[in-house]
Amino acid sequence: MATGTKDRRSSGIALVGELPWGSHFCQFYKTQEDMIDIVVPYFRAGLESNELCIWVTSDFLTTADALEALRRGVPAFSDYVATKQIEVFPHTDWYLKGGSFDLRRTLDMWMAKHDEALARGFAGLRVSGTPYWIESKKDWDDFAAYEAEINNVIGGTKLLVLCTYSLQKCGVVEILDVVKNHQFALAMNQGKWQVVTMPAAGCCE
Repeated sequence: MATGTKDRRSSGIALVGELPWGSHFCQFYKTQEDMIDIVVPYFRAGLESNELCIWVTSDFLTTADALEALRRGVPAFSDYVATKQIEVFPHTDWYLKGGSFDLRRTLDMWMAKHDEALARGFAGLRVSGTPYWIESKKDWDDFAAYEAEINNVIGGTKLLVLCTYSLQKCGVVEILDVVKNHQFALAMNQGKWQVVTMPAAGCCE
């Protein structure tokens, strides 16, 4: 029962509240502080809720930066690292493993981690990643197809997915692609986070 209390998880984000398993949402950021402001409490909630957590980083906020932010924002963080309840990977070891992006391989890696989480006795898997590494239209199109495919496979899983997008890398077309492929987006407006969703089809006709 997707709406049952046991199936709703704390997002760690006050504006968002609780989310059901299978949620796939995103954040637009300008600064490292923007990303940390959302991603660190998101992972803190997952760790405190007995979830396996995976953060895939980029050159914008490196693995070392991410670990330091988590140490500052998560009580007893070293204990979670010691038990491997949280793992932080550079994008080169995840999205670009093997030298290039491959949709199926990346999805398979996530699902393998999901199955590992359940086998190890965790409640589920909570992840975050960013496509900051994208440099070409082909990479963007491939990643957009991957984001759409996540929506086809996430149903019925114990998985939460937060994708983070740099506004430096997104034009209007890319922003529309991103919002379309996620249940909702978080964006900063006049110093405050707000939720952005795509209007329902036909609403403006």
